[in-house]
Order: sequence, then C-alpha cells, then structure tokens
Amino acid sequence: MKEAFSADYAEARGKFRDSAGSAGAALSSYEAPSRGPAGETLATDVARVGPLDAENVLITISATHGAEGFCGSGIQVATFGAIARDLPPRTALLAVHAINPYGFAWIRRVTEENVDLNRNFIDHSGPLPVNEGYDELADALCPREWTDAALAAAQARLDAYAAEKGAAALQKAASGGQYRHSDGIFYGGTAPTGARLRLERIVADHLRGARRVALIDFHTGLGPYGYGEPIVMHGAGTAALARSHDWYGENVTNPTLGTSSSTELRGEALTAMEAMLPGVEFTGMALEFGTLPQREVLNAVRADNWLHHHGTLDSAKGRALKRQMRDAFYCDADDWKSMIVEQGIARQRQALKGLAGG
Repeated sequence: MKEAFSADYAEARGKFRDSAGSAGAALSSYEAPSRGPAGETLATDVARVGPLDAENVLITISATHGAEGFCGSGIQVATFGAIARDLPPRTALLAVHAINPYGFAWIRRVTEENVDLNRNFIDHSGPLPVNEGYDELADALCPREWTDAALAAAQARLDAYAAEKGAAALQKAASGGQYRHSDGIFYGGTAPTGARLRLERIVADHLRGARRVALIDFHTGLGPYGYGEPIVMHGAGTAALARSHDWYGENVTNPTLGTSSSTELRGEALTAMEAMLPGVEFTGMALEFGTLPQREVLNAVRADNWLHHHGTLDSAKGRALKRQMRDAFYCDADDWKSMIVEQGIARQRQALKGLAGG
C-alpha cells in the first residue's frame, strides 16, 4: 500500500495518471494558473471509469485542503487497482485529484488566494458571515512574530479564551471560517476561488445525466491517529442523512448535530455539491483521518500562515515549519498508510453498494 503514496505533488500527479491509465480510465485535466515550487505545472486531474451515461456516480476528491492531498491521492491511486475494474452496472467512478493543486504542491492548506476552499462555497454577493470569536483572537491566532515570547503570549490569550468560553468555542472561533482577515487562517474569501470554479466546471462536465451521486472528500488533521471519521452535513430528518446511516453505519457524525470532531462550518463543499446537483439523489461525506493532536495541527496551520506572510521559505526556519505542516496532515508511516487505504476503499465499496440499491 505504501507504493500508492508520494513524497510531493508532482510524484502524486504522475502516480495518479499512471494508475488511472492502467485501469482504463478516461483522463482530463483542468490547469491552474499558478506554478509549483520548481516551476512545474499545477492541475486538477480527473479520471473516469465506467459508462459516460452512468446513472450512478461515485466521486472522490483529494486535496480540498492542499496539504491533505498526500492522503487522498494515496487512497485514489490504490483504489484503481482495488475496485475500479469491478464497478456495478450503470455506475461510474470519478476521481478528482488535487482540486487545490497549489496547496498540495506548496504544502499549504489554502489556495493561491490564501483561501480555505472548504469555507469558500458561500454566496459572496450577500453579507459575508461574521465570526466574532476570530475577530477577537485574530492577532493571537496569527501573530506577526514567530518567536518563543510571541507564541507564549499568544497561547496565553487562546488558553484564557478557552477557559472562559470553552474548548468548543475556541475551536469554532479559530476554524469555523472567517471572512474579514485576508491574511489570516481559515479565511473564506470575498469571491469564488479558482479551485471552486474548477470544481463547478468538473461537476458540469462530468455529472450531467447522473441520477444518484455519492461523494467522498478525503481529509486529514482531526481525530485519533489513523481513524477515518465519516462526517456528513445533511440536515436532521432528511432522506440523505438516513441514507448515510444506512450505507456507512451508525458511527456517521454531523457537526450541525454536535456529534463530530469538526466544528460547524460555513461555506463547505459537501453542502455546495448538493446544491450544484438539483434533482439528483446526493449523499456526501468527508472522510477525516486523524494525524496529530488538535493543538499541534492548529499550530502548524498558524506557523505556515506566518511563514508565507512574514517569513522566508528558503531558510532553516522555513524548512522546519514546512516539515511541521507536512507532519500535521500526513503521517509518513506504513501503519497509518495501511489504515487509511483500508478504510478509504471500504467506504467506497459501501458507497457503491448504496448507489446500486443494496
């Protein structure tokens, strides 16, 4: 299983395209305007296995948060050899590789615009959501200096907020999404990003005619080491939520119902995808794999934000912070890789069975 994983975006892209081609997939690419660290072309690649007029489509997405693409890409590469040649009748597999290739290549969570793609799917023509907790903590979450003294002072602020309002309130303030601080973390942007527009194009190009669609969006950074939490956003009492439990079991979680390790989000892709497919029976899930403790993951995101706004990438400190960021979202260990591939393929099999109606 470890052979499915890669050391960087360029290697991951090559493995994805090679594995998809070997499985007989039709490939298409959606190039991004940015370039990678070595000047390489960045693109979202899409592999389709199965009939063009398939009524049932399973779509998988990697690198919504770029640095998390190591995980999603590895699962997608492994999937081609495991299930792509044995799909049910009238069913297609659509694997979307690196929807945020900039973040994957530069080992960032965000897009070229410094936007968290999973907070960007809102109606930007109306009033933008307000996150008062983030506003209060903005300079502590993103200090202008990355020194021991500055970090200790910032952490004291964050700890005091958690002591007063609770750990859940701090998580929501920090990661729920914010739309005022363009140089901050978990920033949702003031307009659709290029990555969002690419996903909308992919949906329009590849999901026309589908009657039933299942989505699995691969993520990392929350929860216990190697455990894949099945997170859905479907509303209480909906047929889609009932389907999710039928397909994936009673361990399905939902931030809006308070059962998930994730806080309630604004502008996330699962709800947006459902809105893009009116009249389609849609069942969406984020499969979230644990890596390091939550504080370490948040600190890595904060450090990476500081590095790209105030630091020097090509420096000892810059390289150390990049390693910290990579480790927060990708555990380069054989046991972790085996755990996530096994769970990722199992969840896809459940989705395919559910799409087929049994």
